[in-house]
Amino acid sequence: MNSIKKQARVAGVLYLLMGITAPVGLIYVPSTLIVPGDAAATANHVKASELLLRVGIGSELFHQTVGIFLVLTLYRLFRAVSEKHAVMMVILALVPVPIVFLNVLNEIAALILVSGADFLSAFDKGQLDALGLFFLRLHSQGLVVAEIFWGLWLFPFGILVIRSGFIPRILGVLLIISGSAYLASSSASLLLPRYAHLVGQVVMVLGSGELPMMFWLLIRGARVQPVDAPTFSSAGG
Repeated sequence: MNSIKKQARVAGVLYLLMGITAPVGLIYVPSTLIVPGDAAATANHVKASELLLRVGIGSELFHQTVGIFLVLTLYRLFRAVSEKHAVMMVILALVPVPIVFLNVLNEIAALILVSGADFLSAFDKGQLDALGLFFLRLHSQGLVVAEIFWGLWLFPFGILVIRSGFIPRILGVLLIISGSAYLASSSASLLLPRYAHLVGQVVMVLGSGELPMMFWLLIRGARVQPVDAPTFSSAGG
């Protein structure tokens, strides 16, 4: 198998692995456990479903680790197209990894607060429940910060796809649209929280632009081009 096609397929497998595992910790677990505005109910959910929250933590750590290998594979695939944009893609994709890793500490804190440990006896149940919800909400805001970079890395990625010649240009356009959607979502959450839910509904549609890229890499790989093809003549710029 051609090395470009092989690298594209490897990237597709890693991308799919991220796509399958990421929603567990980022969407399903928080929506299942958190009861907005009700600290007691949230604490009860966490106590009853401690394993679920731990699975969510594992999911976040796992898909971010996979993301490291994904972006390095994509770098090898696209560096001949433009070294500058490939390096930019790697940097922007790696920035949110430590953010997410540190952010799971907020979920661990929530687990400790509902554990009933002896050293927590200085706090009454209402205080512990409120602190538990506070840390889960803080975790959600940490993901909003990470989402900024989940959007930004798609811009150089999209440009590389458009310029590559071995992957359809429309997939690069969709990546840039997805990146814009992620940025809109994070900006609304941080600056205009009143409209965050409305913006989020739009983003759910526009943000799905990564899926065609994921499946193209997985199923089709990359078209083989002659090394002297025009799209490679400007490599590095």
